[in-house]
Amino acid sequence: MREIVHIQAGQCGNQIGTKFWEVISDEHGIDPAGGYVGDSALQLERINVYYNESSSQKYVPRAALVDLEPGTMDSVRSGPFGQLFRPDNFIFGRVWLCCHTPWV
Repeated sequence: MREIVHIQAGQCGNQIGTKFWEVISDEHGIDPAGGYVGDSALQLERINVYYNESSSQKYVPRAALVDLEPGTMDSVRSGPFGQLFRPDNFIFGRVWLCCHTPWV
């Protein structure tokens, strides 16, 4: 079985990616907290392509959310599916590249 790591970067990437997870979660019967609430065995058939199952029966997206601005990540976390992601899925912070390049 294959596994996909979903990478979403920047404000636009994270907004589109968040919507992607809402749709995929709905298709697989996953609620916003990561619990299975579906009613068909077909929904669980290939769920491991996009999700890892935790020991507490919670499905967590195999994803990395990246942005330099923490505001985008705050929006994702406070959104309807914000609890779906683990805290270490979020990678954000300012990087001052101008000070670390050989051209300065």
